Amino acid sequence: MSWFRRSKSETPAEPSAEPRPPESAGAPANAKNQGATEPKRGGLGALFRQGLKRTSEVLRTDVRDLVIRKKGQLVDEWLDELYAILIRSDMGTGPANEIREHIQREFRGRVVEFPELQAAVKQKFRELLGENEGKIQRAANGPTVILGVGVNGSGKTTSIAKLANRFKNEGNRVVLGAGDTFRAGAIEQLTIWAERLGIEIVKGQPGGDPASVAHRAVARALETNADICIIDTAGRLQTQVNLMEQLKKIRRVISRQIPEAPHEVLLVLDATAGQNGLSQAQGFSEAAGCTGIVLAKLDGTAKGGVIIPICQRFKLPVKFIGVGESLDDLADFQVDAFVDGLF
Repeated sequence: MSWFRRSKSETPAEPSAEPRPPESAGAPANAKNQGATEPKRGGLGALFRQGLKRTSEVLRTDVRDLVIRKKGQLVDEWLDELYAILIRSDMGTGPANEIREHIQREFRGRVVEFPELQAAVKQKFRELLGENEGKIQRAANGPTVILGVGVNGSGKTTSIAKLANRFKNEGNRVVLGAGDTFRAGAIEQLTIWAERLGIEIVKGQPGGDPASVAHRAVARALETNADICIIDTAGRLQTQVNLMEQLKKIRRVISRQIPEAPHEVLLVLDATAGQNGLSQAQGFSEAAGCTGIVLAKLDGTAKGGVIIPICQRFKLPVKFIGVGESLDDLADFQVDAFVDGLF
């Protein structure tokens, strides 16, 4: 089993907005069995700080200014203002209220300095996020099959391409399946990525049966002894019911070929969509049997607090976050690095 530390990034979904080609075209022959690649540009923490810049301005700066303005006042007197600051990080009312109540219990009747308050808020963030680490479940034998699901515009197809490139650069043989046959341009988009990355792709005709594409992609992965098979899926059909039934059909087809497959079903969410993105993706987490989340487009324009209600609502680990526009900016999610980046 190989654990991953970081990879590529989220970019706009259209091919015309794709980022520059990979800086590294390959990896040592034994890379598949090596540990994680060391992050560039200051490490994983630097990537998170970059992607969470806007959230940090809200949490660190605004909380600090609140303490300065209320210097000498008891915590109880400015809890509502702290709550409002937390809401601005896009975490939603539930988590914000939990943090407010935590601070009230810990510091009731006290005058608190900023470092002490910040440490308490960070610790509560860690508790709310729970055990979230960016690890991919790999097949014991044969290809690991991964489905990518999510609404249109979430960055799903681009995330799949970046994951494919990541696996390839670690020494894995990768096969892509262009199973989003219902969105105009989706097959073409993934084909462009596959050609650019030098990765084999299995595709069908626009409007064709996605389950057939998934079947042929897995068959090709088995035939070529590939290590990874990643299958794109539709983000929208004529009705939501049809979409979810199609996802279930894809899962059934795959499991007939490899009983344990799919080994991962990654739900791609757009961090800039905030609370709206959560409601849009609810059906996917239920119908597709999701095993983890990719939080895309957390590139400084989004508010990182949204990751807390994501974890709470879907009861799924966040495995990857897109924290920029370059190929090296899709990072494995790690709670401590993320919380430090928030502040």
